This record gives sequence, structure tokens and C-alpha cells, in this order.
Amino acid sequence: MATPFLAGLAIAAAALAGRYGIQAWQAIKTRPPKPKIRKFYEGGFQTTMTKREAALILGVRENVTPDKVKEAHRRVMVANHPDAGGSHYLASKINEAKDVMLGKTKGSGSAF
Repeated sequence: MATPFLAGLAIAAAALAGRYGIQAWQAIKTRPPKPKIRKFYEGGFQTTMTKREAALILGVRENVTPDKVKEAHRRVMVANHPDAGGSHYLASKINEAKDVMLGKTKGSGSAF
């Protein structure tokens, strides 16, 4: 007599757990997706560009290899190139950031 009762209780528990799982899955699916795009530097520019500011603009650390700097420069320039509707001012600052990170200038070599 207890066996059918326990079997029914187990089936009811499984049904409730399944219902809860389906509701949780639907709630997860309807959440807005988190953007997977990295945010770039959004601050204003300093009068003389420092290595820290250059690293923030390019989205790299201050002590990365030149290859990583060039790769980051290419990635940021694709998003902000003047030929693709980007700003000439931002493009010059991105180029200046690359030069500062590679040690080619001491900063503020921008035409603007």
C-alpha cells in the first residue's frame, strides 16, 4: 500500500522539478544578451599623450609586445577609419597612441 503512494509522490516531485526547470530555462532565454564587444577608451584626451593613455586607447596593457600593439591598432582603426565614416581626429589619436606604445614619439605628435 505504501509503494503506490511513494511512486506517486516521486512522479509528482519529478513533474514539479521538470516544470521548475522549464520555467527557469525560459527565463534565461528571454534575458537580453550581454554584449561581447569590448569597450574602448571613452575618456577625453590629455594634452600630452602618456603611455597609460595610449594603452587605454588601444585596449592593451602598458607592457605588451609590439606585435600586440600593432594588432590592437589595426582592430581599433578598422572601427574608426576615416574612409569608413570614422573621425580624422580619432584616427590621428589612435595613430599617436600606437607611436607612443612603440616608442616612436614622446607624445603630442597629433596634427589636431
